[in-house]
Amino acid sequence: MQPLTNTAPWESFKLQHLSPAIGTEIQGIDLSHALSIDIIDWLTELLVERKVLFFRDQALTAEQHIAFAARFGELEIHPFTDNNAQHPEIIKLNNDPLHPPKINKWHSDVTWRKKPSLGSILLAREVPEVGGDTLFANMELAYEKLPNKTKTQIKISLACHDNQAFLDNMRVKGANEEDIAAIALSYPPVKHPTVRTHPVSGRKSLYVNQIFTRSLDGFDTEQSDKLLSELFLTAWNPDIQCRFRWRKNSVAFWDNRAVQHFAAADYWPSTRQMERVTIQGDAPY
Repeated sequence: MQPLTNTAPWESFKLQHLSPAIGTEIQGIDLSHALSIDIIDWLTELLVERKVLFFRDQALTAEQHIAFAARFGELEIHPFTDNNAQHPEIIKLNNDPLHPPKINKWHSDVTWRKKPSLGSILLAREVPEVGGDTLFANMELAYEKLPNKTKTQIKISLACHDNQAFLDNMRVKGANEEDIAAIALSYPPVKHPTVRTHPVSGRKSLYVNQIFTRSLDGFDTEQSDKLLSELFLTAWNPDIQCRFRWRKNSVAFWDNRAVQHFAAADYWPSTRQMERVTIQGDAPY
């Protein structure tokens, strides 16, 4: 794939990069319209290149949000989250004084699935006056910056991912152990390559995260824990990040195959209401 230039092929669109490493805001596009296949193809290519795309002033209906996401693939229904009753493709991520945020950790979404998501499209419905930014990290660069010794250690290793965080939350909410066991059986732990190959670009990325990755094959428990702790820290490098300040009706679309994100919880107890639609992906290799 040839690197994209800073200018979109349509004069009405303007690209503004948030950092050299990751993140581009696209101005002059209306996601509520049925975009042409040429524009969808261009957005797909730009997503792979820049990892996360941002759009402002997109007052989308639920149907428009779903329709835009569906242009990039089949949509996912999340089994654990508070989904929209009429449109189960939409996950509601609402925080207020009674519901503090709990996802202020670096992670990739649903890596506990056999086929984790391609990407997610997050829409801001209500945001705090100050705070509540989301940070994104380019995990291809995180891998590139690893010492050669570490790259050799993890080159062919597999990492075990599970959904224990969601099972624990079910227990906190009062679910009975029988229901929890049934869900755990439906979504058992999975193993993915520690170093993932992007299915479009062929680039390598570090594919472990703090919330869902439990262990590395081929290492004893102490070695695995120590190495994972070091790998988790790579996302904290500002040189591979961008930071997005939300406004109402802003949209972020990230490539979950090569990106981790961190939702800052600094705004609480203010209210932050977001809606997410997720696109199905492929088994990592």
